[in-house]
Amino acid sequence: MSHDAVPLHGVHVRSTPPAADLAFVVGHGFTNHVRKPFVARVLRRFARHGGVVALDFRGHGRSGGASTVGGDEVHDLAAGVSLARRLGYRRVVTVGFSMGASIALRHAGLHEDPPDAVAAVSAPSRWWVRETPAMRRVHWLLEQPHGRLAARALGVRLGAPWTTPPESPLEVVHRITPTPLLIVHGEQDHYFGPAHAVALHRAAGGDAELWLEPGVRHAESAMTPVLVDRIATWLDRRTSSEPEHHATAEEGR
Repeated sequence: MSHDAVPLHGVHVRSTPPAADLAFVVGHGFTNHVRKPFVARVLRRFARHGGVVALDFRGHGRSGGASTVGGDEVHDLAAGVSLARRLGYRRVVTVGFSMGASIALRHAGLHEDPPDAVAAVSAPSRWWVRETPAMRRVHWLLEQPHGRLAARALGVRLGAPWTTPPESPLEVVHRITPTPLLIVHGEQDHYFGPAHAVALHRAAGGDAELWLEPGVRHAESAMTPVLVDRIATWLDRRTSSEPEHHATAEEGR
Protein backbone atom coordinates (compact mmCIF):
# COMPACT_ATOMS: atom_id res chain seq x y z
CA MET A 1 0.00 0.00 0.00
CA SER A 2 1.36 3.42 -0.91
CA HIS A 3 1.47 6.32 1.52
CA ASP A 4 -1.67 7.75 -0.16
CA ALA A 5 -3.52 4.42 0.15
CA VAL A 6 -3.15 3.06 -3.40
CA PRO A 7 -2.90 -0.78 -3.33
CA LEU A 8 0.36 -1.89 -4.92
CA HIS A 9 1.49 -5.32 -6.10
CA GLY A 10 4.87 -6.55 -7.22
CA VAL A 11 7.65 -9.00 -6.46
CA HIS A 12 10.40 -9.59 -3.95
CA VAL A 13 13.23 -11.60 -5.49
CA ARG A 14 15.84 -12.90 -3.07
CA SER A 15 19.40 -12.73 -4.29
CA THR A 16 21.13 -15.70 -5.88
CA PRO A 17 23.45 -16.37 -4.12
CA PRO A 18 22.06 -14.64 -1.01
CA ALA A 19 23.45 -11.15 -0.31
CA ALA A 20 21.69 -10.34 2.91
CA ASP A 21 22.20 -6.59 3.24
CA LEU A 22 21.67 -5.05 -0.25
CA ALA A 23 18.32 -4.47 -1.98
CA PHE A 24 17.57 -2.96 -5.38
CA VAL A 25 14.19 -1.21 -5.50
CA VAL A 26 13.41 -1.10 -9.21
CA GLY A 27 10.96 1.26 -10.93
CA HIS A 28 9.71 0.29 -14.40
CA GLY A 29 8.92 2.47 -17.40
CA PHE A 30 5.56 3.69 -18.69
CA THR A 31 3.26 0.86 -19.94
CA ASN A 32 5.50 -1.77 -18.32
CA HIS A 33 5.04 -3.94 -15.24
CA VAL A 34 7.12 -6.44 -13.31
CA ARG A 35 5.80 -9.51 -15.17
CA LYS A 36 6.77 -8.32 -18.66
CA PRO A 37 9.52 -10.64 -19.92
CA PHE A 38 12.20 -8.00 -20.54
CA VAL A 39 11.47 -6.34 -17.17
CA ALA A 40 11.57 -9.70 -15.39
CA ARG A 41 14.93 -10.46 -17.04
CA VAL A 42 16.38 -7.25 -15.62
CA LEU A 43 15.03 -8.04 -12.16
CA ARG A 44 16.52 -11.53 -12.22
CA ARG A 45 19.88 -10.11 -13.26
CA PHE A 46 19.89 -7.59 -10.39
CA ALA A 47 19.07 -10.51 -8.07
CA ARG A 48 22.56 -11.88 -8.80
CA HIS A 49 23.87 -8.93 -6.79
CA GLY A 50 21.26 -8.49 -4.02
CA GLY A 51 17.60 -8.70 -3.17
CA VAL A 52 15.08 -7.04 -5.50
CA VAL A 53 11.85 -5.27 -4.61
CA ALA A 54 9.82 -4.17 -7.64
CA LEU A 55 6.26 -2.86 -7.48
CA ASP A 56 3.94 -2.13 -10.38
CA PHE A 57 3.37 1.62 -10.38
CA ARG A 58 -0.22 2.79 -9.86
CA GLY A 59 -2.38 2.27 -12.92
CA HIS A 60 0.01 -0.42 -14.22
CA GLY A 61 -0.04 -4.21 -14.00
CA ARG A 62 -1.70 -5.58 -10.89
CA SER A 63 -1.55 -2.35 -8.86
CA GLY A 64 -4.61 -0.24 -8.23
CA GLY A 65 -5.22 3.43 -8.85
CA ALA A 66 -4.54 5.43 -11.99
CA SER A 67 -1.24 6.48 -13.51
CA THR A 68 -0.14 10.08 -13.04
CA VAL A 69 2.82 9.46 -15.41
CA GLY A 70 5.51 10.25 -12.85
CA GLY A 71 3.79 12.61 -10.43
CA ASP A 72 2.27 10.70 -7.50
CA GLU A 73 4.29 7.58 -8.30
CA VAL A 74 6.96 8.94 -5.96
CA HIS A 75 4.74 7.49 -3.20
CA ASP A 76 4.88 4.08 -4.89
CA LEU A 77 8.67 4.05 -5.01
CA ALA A 78 8.77 5.21 -1.39
CA ALA A 79 6.58 2.23 -0.50
CA GLY A 80 9.12 -0.06 -2.18
CA VAL A 81 12.00 1.50 -0.24
CA SER A 82 10.05 1.20 3.01
CA LEU A 83 9.23 -2.45 2.26
CA ALA A 84 12.88 -3.25 1.55
CA ARG A 85 13.90 -1.72 4.87
CA ARG A 86 11.18 -3.68 6.71
CA LEU A 87 12.48 -6.87 5.06
CA GLY A 88 15.77 -6.21 6.84
CA TYR A 89 18.01 -4.92 4.06
CA ARG A 90 20.67 -2.59 5.44
CA ARG A 91 21.53 -0.95 2.10
CA VAL A 92 18.61 0.06 -0.10
CA VAL A 93 19.25 1.53 -3.55
CA THR A 94 16.79 2.59 -6.25
CA VAL A 95 17.03 1.94 -9.98
CA GLY A 96 14.55 3.59 -12.34
CA PHE A 97 13.97 3.16 -16.05
CA SER A 98 12.47 5.94 -18.23
CA MET A 99 9.35 7.12 -16.35
CA GLY A 100 10.69 5.11 -13.41
CA ALA A 101 13.98 7.01 -13.69
CA SER A 102 12.18 10.35 -13.42
CA ILE A 103 10.40 8.96 -10.35
CA ALA A 104 13.66 7.71 -8.82
CA LEU A 105 15.28 11.13 -9.27
CA ARG A 106 12.30 12.97 -7.80
CA HIS A 107 12.05 10.50 -4.91
CA ALA A 108 15.75 10.83 -4.06
CA GLY A 109 15.59 14.62 -4.24
CA LEU A 110 12.31 15.17 -2.41
CA HIS A 111 11.55 12.32 -0.01
CA GLU A 112 12.42 12.33 3.68
CA ASP A 113 13.63 8.71 3.46
CA PRO A 114 15.94 8.74 0.42
CA PRO A 115 17.73 5.62 -0.81
CA ASP A 116 21.37 4.96 -0.09
CA ALA A 117 22.16 5.42 -3.79
CA VAL A 118 20.20 5.89 -7.00
CA ALA A 119 20.64 4.96 -10.66
CA ALA A 120 18.51 6.65 -13.33
CA VAL A 121 18.45 4.88 -16.70
CA SER A 122 17.00 6.60 -19.80
CA ALA A 123 15.59 9.47 -17.73
CA PRO A 124 13.82 12.50 -19.16
CA SER A 125 15.11 15.77 -17.77
CA ARG A 126 11.82 17.64 -18.23
CA TRP A 127 8.15 17.12 -19.03
CA TRP A 128 6.26 17.37 -22.34
CA VAL A 129 9.10 16.09 -24.50
CA ARG A 130 7.94 15.95 -28.12
CA GLU A 131 11.12 16.05 -30.16
CA THR A 132 11.09 12.34 -31.05
CA PRO A 133 8.44 10.30 -32.91
CA ALA A 134 8.27 7.89 -29.97
CA MET A 135 7.39 10.65 -27.52
CA ARG A 136 4.85 12.17 -29.89
CA ARG A 137 3.11 8.78 -29.83
CA VAL A 138 3.20 8.79 -26.03
CA HIS A 139 1.59 12.24 -25.94
CA TRP A 140 -1.13 11.02 -28.29
CA LEU A 141 -1.89 8.30 -25.73
CA LEU A 142 -1.98 10.85 -22.92
CA GLU A 143 -3.89 13.67 -24.58
CA GLN A 144 -6.36 12.27 -27.10
CA PRO A 145 -9.57 10.41 -26.18
CA HIS A 146 -8.75 7.54 -28.55
CA GLY A 147 -5.20 7.54 -27.20
CA ARG A 148 -6.39 7.09 -23.65
CA LEU A 149 -8.48 4.11 -24.78
CA ALA A 150 -5.41 2.70 -26.53
CA ALA A 151 -3.41 3.16 -23.32
CA ARG A 152 -5.96 1.02 -21.49
CA ALA A 153 -5.53 -1.65 -24.17
CA LEU A 154 -1.80 -1.52 -23.37
CA GLY A 155 -2.62 -2.16 -19.71
CA VAL A 156 -2.33 1.41 -18.40
CA ARG A 157 -5.17 3.13 -16.55
CA LEU A 158 -4.57 6.85 -16.89
CA GLY A 159 -5.68 9.39 -14.35
CA ALA A 160 -6.75 12.97 -14.98
CA PRO A 161 -4.22 15.30 -16.63
CA TRP A 162 -2.06 17.37 -14.29
CA THR A 163 -3.60 20.60 -13.02
CA THR A 164 -0.30 21.65 -11.43
CA PRO A 165 2.80 20.01 -12.95
CA PRO A 166 5.09 18.32 -10.43
CA GLU A 167 8.71 19.38 -10.19
CA SER A 168 10.66 18.02 -13.13
CA PRO A 169 13.76 15.85 -12.64
CA LEU A 170 15.93 18.77 -13.76
CA GLU A 171 14.45 20.97 -11.04
CA VAL A 172 15.18 18.56 -8.18
CA VAL A 173 18.28 16.59 -9.19
CA HIS A 174 20.62 19.01 -7.37
CA ARG A 175 18.92 18.05 -4.08
CA ILE A 176 20.09 14.44 -4.32
CA THR A 177 23.64 15.20 -3.15
CA PRO A 178 25.25 13.68 -1.06
CA THR A 179 23.37 10.51 -2.06
CA PRO A 180 25.44 8.77 -4.78
CA LEU A 181 23.83 9.22 -8.19
CA LEU A 182 24.49 7.35 -11.44
CA ILE A 183 22.91 8.58 -14.68
CA VAL A 184 22.92 6.01 -17.51
CA HIS A 185 21.71 6.84 -21.02
CA GLY A 186 21.93 5.15 -24.40
CA GLU A 187 23.47 7.20 -27.18
CA GLN A 188 20.80 5.73 -29.49
CA ASP A 189 17.87 6.41 -27.15
CA HIS A 190 14.87 6.98 -29.43
CA TYR A 191 12.62 8.48 -26.73
CA PHE A 192 14.91 10.94 -24.95
CA GLY A 193 18.17 11.97 -26.59
CA PRO A 194 21.47 11.94 -24.66
CA ALA A 195 21.16 15.70 -24.09
CA HIS A 196 18.67 14.89 -21.32
CA ALA A 197 21.31 12.91 -19.43
CA VAL A 198 23.96 15.57 -19.97
CA ALA A 199 21.61 18.25 -18.61
CA LEU A 200 20.76 16.16 -15.55
CA HIS A 201 24.41 15.43 -14.86
CA ARG A 202 25.33 19.11 -15.15
CA ALA A 203 22.48 20.15 -12.84
CA ALA A 204 23.22 17.42 -10.29
CA GLY A 205 26.65 18.73 -9.35
CA GLY A 206 28.44 16.94 -6.57
CA ASP A 207 29.99 13.63 -7.59
CA ALA A 208 27.14 12.36 -9.78
CA GLU A 209 28.43 10.04 -12.49
CA LEU A 210 27.32 9.90 -16.12
CA TRP A 211 27.57 6.91 -18.47
CA LEU A 212 26.67 7.51 -22.12
CA GLU A 213 26.39 4.06 -23.65
CA PRO A 214 27.26 3.65 -27.37
CA GLY A 215 24.72 1.65 -29.38
CA VAL A 216 22.21 1.43 -26.53
CA ARG A 217 18.58 2.45 -27.02
CA HIS A 218 15.88 2.94 -24.37
CA ALA A 219 15.20 1.62 -20.87
CA GLU A 220 14.64 -2.01 -19.83
CA SER A 221 14.34 -3.48 -23.31
CA ALA A 222 17.83 -2.16 -24.14
CA MET A 223 19.54 -3.59 -21.07
CA THR A 224 22.20 -6.24 -21.55
CA PRO A 225 23.30 -8.53 -18.72
CA VAL A 226 26.71 -6.82 -18.77
CA LEU A 227 25.20 -3.35 -18.37
CA VAL A 228 22.90 -4.47 -15.55
CA ASP A 229 25.90 -6.04 -13.81
CA ARG A 230 27.90 -2.80 -14.15
CA ILE A 231 25.06 -0.71 -12.70
CA ALA A 232 24.59 -3.16 -9.82
CA THR A 233 28.31 -3.24 -9.08
CA TRP A 234 28.51 0.57 -9.05
CA LEU A 235 25.60 0.82 -6.61
CA ASP A 236 27.07 -1.92 -4.43
CA ARG A 237 30.48 -0.25 -4.27
CA ARG A 238 29.10 3.21 -3.63
CA THR A 239 27.10 1.99 -0.62
CA SER A 240 29.72 -0.38 0.76
CA SER A 241 31.72 0.54 3.85
CA GLU A 242 34.81 -1.00 2.25
CA PRO A 243 37.34 1.16 0.35
CA GLU A 244 36.39 1.46 -3.31
CA HIS A 245 37.72 2.57 -6.65
CA HIS A 246 35.53 5.32 -8.15
CA ALA A 247 35.22 4.57 -11.86
CA THR A 248 35.23 7.48 -14.25
CA ALA A 249 32.68 7.95 -16.99
CA GLU A 250 35.22 6.72 -19.52
CA GLU A 251 35.90 3.60 -17.42
CA GLY A 252 32.14 2.99 -17.34
CA ARG A 253 32.03 2.55 -21.12
